[in-house]
Amino acid sequence: MDQADHLKKGEKGAWISICAYIVLAAAKLIIASIGNSQSLWADGLNNTTDVIASVAVLIGLKISRKPPDEDHHYGHYRAETVASLFAAFIIVTVGIQVIIDTFGQLFAEGNTQPGMLTAWTALAAAAVLFFVYLYNVSLAKKIGSSSLYAAAQDNRSDALVSIGAFAGIIGAQFGLYWLDPLAGLIVGIIICKTAWDIFREATHTLTDGFDEQQIRNIKESIAKVPEVKKVVDVKGRIHGSQAFIDITILVNPNLNVKESHAITERIEKLLREKHNIPYAHIHIEPYE
Repeated sequence: MDQADHLKKGEKGAWISICAYIVLAAAKLIIASIGNSQSLWADGLNNTTDVIASVAVLIGLKISRKPPDEDHHYGHYRAETVASLFAAFIIVTVGIQVIIDTFGQLFAEGNTQPGMLTAWTALAAAAVLFFVYLYNVSLAKKIGSSSLYAAAQDNRSDALVSIGAFAGIIGAQFGLYWLDPLAGLIVGIIICKTAWDIFREATHTLTDGFDEQQIRNIKESIAKVPEVKKVVDVKGRIHGSQAFIDITILVNPNLNVKESHAITERIEKLLREKHNIPYAHIHIEPYE
């Protein structure tokens, strides 16, 4: 299966997240208004941002499938990362607004007890989101999609947020009315934390950051190829869900062009099979 097919499969996970979040956001906001729950209201707004994030992931995946053209020689894979960065800005805006609103409610007088329907709604939503998380994280690992994996982690954190809202509402049933807005405040903080994690990962990728341990593992693998006398340098960068690697190695200076090319083909096969790296630029120099 090629990268385009992987990205197309990833769109299925994004659509599942979008449908789940639309239904849950609408249910939470309506029931929170009826049942007077600040934490469930904040949780509903959280799911609204998740709809936006999932749509951004979907758009990024669609653009990433476009083939290389005259001014995108490496393809459009980074559109996936740009979409994640865009989603992070939207999410943090909503998170800050939730914090402001619930912080005011936390110290307000006359807080009322939320209805139990709001608690059961939060608990049911947590179960739904946990199943969505299990599906998306499995699919993300299968197709190697960084944005879908990030969306799956967001699914899991949202399930935990709903459990937190449930706990806050239950606490309010015992007269601890401040627990409901407190749970909403915590939801707002979690929303901002999620936005920061997405922003940090996206900017690391867009500035050509690469995992140092993976570089060391690649060096060790190439060094074990018998014809390679020395691994001079290995550099990496991420394009969407793909890793592009630049390698410089030293080989026997008496090898002809055909023999040297055969070495690069063995290294490329090694990188694909052991490290799931589809593209590598290998520069060969004579070993003195």
